[in-house]
Parts: sequence; structure tokens; C-alpha cells
Amino acid sequence: MSFPLTGLKVLDLSRVLAGPFAGRMLSDLGADVVKLEPPEGDVSRHWGVKRSGISGYYHQQNAGKRNISVDLHHPKGVLIAKSLLAQADVLIENFRPDVMERLGLDYDTLAEINPRLIMLSISGFGSNNADSRRAAYAPIIHAETGLIARQADLTGAFPTELPLSVADTNAAMHGLVGLLAALYAREQSGRGDHVEISMVDATIVTNDGMHYALEGKKMGVANEVYETSGGLLMLAGEFRYVWKLLNSIYNVSDGLEEVQNVSLDEKIKARRAASKHFLTKTCRNRGEVINALDRMNIAWGDVRQASDVQKLASVEARTSIAEVDDRAGGKRLIPSSPYKYKHLESKVRAGAPHLGEHNEEVLKQWLGWSTEQISTVQSAFVNTTRE
Repeated sequence: MSFPLTGLKVLDLSRVLAGPFAGRMLSDLGADVVKLEPPEGDVSRHWGVKRSGISGYYHQQNAGKRNISVDLHHPKGVLIAKSLLAQADVLIENFRPDVMERLGLDYDTLAEINPRLIMLSISGFGSNNADSRRAAYAPIIHAETGLIARQADLTGAFPTELPLSVADTNAAMHGLVGLLAALYAREQSGRGDHVEISMVDATIVTNDGMHYALEGKKMGVANEVYETSGGLLMLAGEFRYVWKLLNSIYNVSDGLEEVQNVSLDEKIKARRAASKHFLTKTCRNRGEVINALDRMNIAWGDVRQASDVQKLASVEARTSIAEVDDRAGGKRLIPSSPYKYKHLESKVRAGAPHLGEHNEEVLKQWLGWSTEQISTVQSAFVNTTRE
């Protein structure tokens, strides 16, 4: 089986998550992804448990890539980058919108060097507007696009950050769609393109509840966690739907049939109590709870810790968590590629690289430079294979 992107050369200048995640997925699909880092390295090299000098966060987002460490503020560093980009198919960057131009690596300049180059730029607020220069990490975008307020409205709790970086990963995924579409178009036109993704745009378009806000409506609670004799279970469907099924299929009663002048709040309170009694007392064990939910055709899920996700049957069967070389003689767990094909292959192919590990190797393979030629730009390199 072959990888669908075998032979594709990708230079990844991005940092932390949105760009690196897009590059990681391209690597899983077979692309030769070279991550170019500054002398100080990506800040995420310090996040999470370190093994062989590589942190868990960096490992997850950069597995399978090769690495060169180049100072882009050094004239020879820019020379190295431009030389690599003359051979590259794809460039990924997630700096603020004016940084690449200041480095002399903006799309118009690079297109003159390599007209077939496809450049993916991911930023918080996009270019050419009053917000463009604002620092943008996922929590800021979550706040600005209404996700945090929506969560607070639904839970009644004080606004708090989401437990995952939705804005970053959504931007990465939409960036992947955009650049793969540009690669397809290049097959017909022979011309590259510049794909610009803002985290704000990606978050808005991926918010399936955005129509409520745009139409001036409040979104109700759609799904809830229930206490059951089989543990805490998330049930799909708002409470009115769950209650209707409990009442019609199992004759669960709120006991208020003969009571006059009952308020809506009193009805809801009584029905919630009756629902809890059915799921914790009438259904005496997990098997009975699951059988009842399945009979009512209510989708359910265990409220499990992420550390227990490998116990999920589908995760085990699909090898959703893979093992790769930990660069220290052992193995390290990592989320695997989500893409499953009948005739093609996709998988995480190696652990994450050390800073500057492939400096000479990449220049020799991509550019055909000799050891002597590489020595002339050595001052822009950082040769560090262990931190």
C-alpha cells in the first residue's frame, strides 16, 4: 500500500498547534515534512513529559517530521529557506500576517522563485484588518467567537476556557482542505496559490449552533449527563425527548397527574426525579440501563477520562492510539492518523525530531548541496540533536 502524498515536499515554519497539526497530518499521509525552527526552538518543546529531550505536546504535533534549526534573522538563514522553498510543494506558516513579508518570505516574493508553491498561512484574525496584529491563541478566539459565552449560558457556570484548543485544530483542518484543493487545482493550472485561514473564520463556520446566534435565538440544552446505576452516562437528546420516551415506553410517571395548578418548574423537577429513580433504582445494574436506553433508541456514552480512551472498543480495533519509537530505545504512545483507506495508507511514521537533527541531511537531499556548500551557511544553523 502506498501513501497518497508520497513525494510531496512540505516546509513547516509554524509553531505550537494550528500549523504543526496540519503538517503532522500531511506527514501521516506520506509527505516529506521538514519543520524549520528558530535557535530557541518551538515553545511547545517544553510542554508535557519529556522523553529523550522531546516533550509530549511537541511529540504529538510533530511526529514523523524532519527538523532543521535555522535563524531566519540571519541573511544566510533566509537564503536557506528560499533555497528549500524553491524545491517545496507546500509552505505552512502561522505567524502574524506581516511577519513573512518582513522576513522577505511573503507569497509574492516566493511565487517568483517557485510559481508552483502552495502557501498555507494561518493567523488569528486574518490579514488586512484592524485585528490583524492582535496576538491570538485558541482561548482568545473561543472568547471572541462566542464559544465561551455559549458554554456559560448552557451550564449556568461562570465563563471558563474550553478543555481543548478547538480554534487551532479547526483552523488546521480547514487549512488542510484549502491546501489540498489548491494542490488539485495545480494539477490543471500548473500554478500554486496562497491559502489564508483565520482562526476566527474557521471557528465561526465550524460552529453548528451559529445559526441560533445569527437569528437572535438562544440555544437550549441539547444533551445532558445522567447519573445511572451503570455510571455517569451522556445521553443524546434534550430532557423533554428523554422524558417522552421514558413515559411512553416504560410508563415512568412524574406523579402529578392528579395535582392541580402545577408550575412548569415543578413538573420538570418531578420528572427529573422520576427519571433518576428509573435509571438508578428501577434499572438495577449497567446491563439493565443499557438495555433500556437501547430499547428507547437513545444514544449513550460513558463519561470517561481521556486516559481511559484505549478501553473503547473502537479505539482498540482501529488502532487509534499508536506506538512509535521514543528516541531512547523504547516506545511512546501517540494519537494515530484518523484516515483509513481501502487502497492507500496513512499512519504516524516516526517520533518527533530533535532540534536541528536533519540540518545537513535535508540540504543534501532537497538541494543536492555538498558538505562544502553547507559549510558556507553553517553560521545560520543550530546543530542541536538533544535539548
